[in-house]
Amino acid sequence: MFFDTWHGLIRVLVVGPLAYLALILFLRISGKRTLTKLNAFDLVVTVALGSTLSSIVLTKSVALLEGVLALATLIGLQFLITWSSVRSPRVKALIKSEPTLLAHDGRLVEGAMRRQRMTWDDVLAALRSEGLDDLSQAAAVVLETDGSISVLKALSGRGDGLNGVAPLGTDRSRS
Repeated sequence: MFFDTWHGLIRVLVVGPLAYLALILFLRISGKRTLTKLNAFDLVVTVALGSTLSSIVLTKSVALLEGVLALATLIGLQFLITWSSVRSPRVKALIKSEPTLLAHDGRLVEGAMRRQRMTWDDVLAALRSEGLDDLSQAAAVVLETDGSISVLKALSGRGDGLNGVAPLGTDRSRS
């Protein structure tokens, strides 16, 4: 059978767009920062919003108003935590990790790679994505706070791209 009742289909057609519009409205009010994926915390919020929207639309026991309140609560908490992290170094330290230097001046930082569970193949993939075929062509390879890997090409410059990355031999990040 394709569906249980016509009532269920009509509910999805009515509740779905209303819940979606509520989410769009909340996201516009809360600002662009709400859906950025700068760290693991942001990813969790984004997934939770999608899961909540899905529950509102597909779960008959979740009333539209209850679901919209759940969306508002998640976005409100995310806003409060990110607002606090901008103003408090302690809150920032709790929710954000530091980028980790995986390679510097053509050499792997093996201790950092081991702590972050990264392999040589992971570094090679990042190099290839930047069009590089040798580690010596990279000034640095950095594991970012969102889990992506950045490659800074070996060019003459001031090295501003490494600001905020723990200096070689002082990797403090564990997550």
